[in-house]
Amino acid sequence: MKLKYISAILAAMSIAVGSHASDTGATAYDMTQCEGSLTPYPARSPIEYPDSLIPVFINHVGRHGARYPASSANCLTLQRILSRADSLGTITPLGRRLAALNNEVIELSNGRWGALDSVGIREQQDIATRMFYNYTEIFSNKGTVKALSSYSPRAMMSMYAFTHQLDRLNNRNEFRTSTGRNNSYLMRPFDTDSSYLEFRRKKAWQPAYDQYFNSVCPTGAIERAVGKNYPFASAAEKRDAAIVEYYVVAGLSAMGLPSRMSEFFNMEEANALWSCFNLRQYLVRTASTVSSVPADIASALVLDIVSTTDAFIDGSEEPVCAVLRFGHAETLMPLLSLLHIPGCYYLTNYFDTVAAHWRDFEVVPMASNIQFILFKAKNTGRYYTRVDLNEVPVKLRKGDDAIYYPWGELRRYLTNCVPIYAQ
Repeated sequence: MKLKYISAILAAMSIAVGSHASDTGATAYDMTQCEGSLTPYPARSPIEYPDSLIPVFINHVGRHGARYPASSANCLTLQRILSRADSLGTITPLGRRLAALNNEVIELSNGRWGALDSVGIREQQDIATRMFYNYTEIFSNKGTVKALSSYSPRAMMSMYAFTHQLDRLNNRNEFRTSTGRNNSYLMRPFDTDSSYLEFRRKKAWQPAYDQYFNSVCPTGAIERAVGKNYPFASAAEKRDAAIVEYYVVAGLSAMGLPSRMSEFFNMEEANALWSCFNLRQYLVRTASTVSSVPADIASALVLDIVSTTDAFIDGSEEPVCAVLRFGHAETLMPLLSLLHIPGCYYLTNYFDTVAAHWRDFEVVPMASNIQFILFKAKNTGRYYTRVDLNEVPVKLRKGDDAIYYPWGELRRYLTNCVPIYAQ
């Protein structure tokens, strides 16, 4: 009976996107969108809510802000390729500009690989400011704000930038922060969950990705840089070089440099390269027809969101007005997929349709977040919740424009998204 009940709840409240071979075709996203999950957080406006509701509590799960490249690996690989092209005399003027740009990225990032930059700090400060002014009632008393992050320095710094801004706006709140590997079960389950580690080891997703990558990845851009006579050892090596070039160039905006996507890629190339990067994230980090394990690892986080909301309503613990969590894109993608958030959950056997339905630049831009805002009705005292993805209200029921849900109803939905074995 419980399995049937879960299926009914999911059918009623979640959006399940159908998939057909006819959905295939090239995308035409702009250059900013083709930066994918490396793109900075989009501009946002204040959010209004009905006068009949008072915001009383908020749960926030966010990705770290914009950062320097996560590691030196891609830059150093590109540097070796371009240096070899230079020594062989095949490098082009465009390739020399790419080499100069790559060297600039290396120089700026040395000692800062993966660190939060000024763009990322500002993103967190801006989200915190909007949270404070959107829901002033939550922070107007002396309640406690609890915040935790993964052990990653960029996640930790995101937490401190966010809470520091809230403290500047109202230093009457108490702030309690926690960071370290003790939070990994919530913020980095991709490092700790045994089922997921086994999923990564077996690489069941690899054949689907390789088939797409080998057929779609364009190599024209890297050829224009190193010259047509550059001696790639194989077609596979050329494709790998193409995706390395894409990753380096696509990450410029995240580190505060002007975007130069259109200088090195045409629109078709940018879309195709992005789609390869996008598909890999989809297969490795979300529920798919390959496996549900990548989404299931967020179960503990979902249950934590439920329990902290229950604790506030019950008044069973100290008066906590907000719980803030800071992790990674790899934290959010499983969570959003597990909860069937529209645009974040897509099942298909046709993986060349993924780019049209699951887009990392909408799901997990830098500083991406999901917020669960708890409201109390003035007249009845009942609790309602709105779910916001990247500060845009989410419609959870198919064919229904409602964005405010009785807490009991949303609680059932959240709990029923968690696999029975994890409850």
